Amino acid sequence: MLTVQDVRVDPATRRAWRGEREIGFSRKEFDLVHALMSRAGKVVSREELMRTVWDTTFWTSSKTIDVHLGWVRRKLGDDSRRPRLITTIRGQGLRFEVE
Repeated sequence: MLTVQDVRVDPATRRAWRGEREIGFSRKEFDLVHALMSRAGKVVSREELMRTVWDTTFWTSSKTIDVHLGWVRRKLGDDSRRPRLITTIRGQGLRFEVE
């Protein structure tokens, strides 16, 4: 079990919760959240996310991460204009915030 802030993921069962509410993520959404949470507090580059989540070294679409991130933020209740969980670091990547 991995817990950051009030978000928990269980990689063994591929289940996730925000507080007491279970969140139904798709396979890629779960992989994206897990990749970010496992490196919480650190910036994870888009290239690394494409490699670890999408298992590719080339960009199938420059919007792939953004689209999935939008769905993840919505499901987590994280406002993209004032994010508290996942922050976009322009030109560098994404960071799952520890506080």
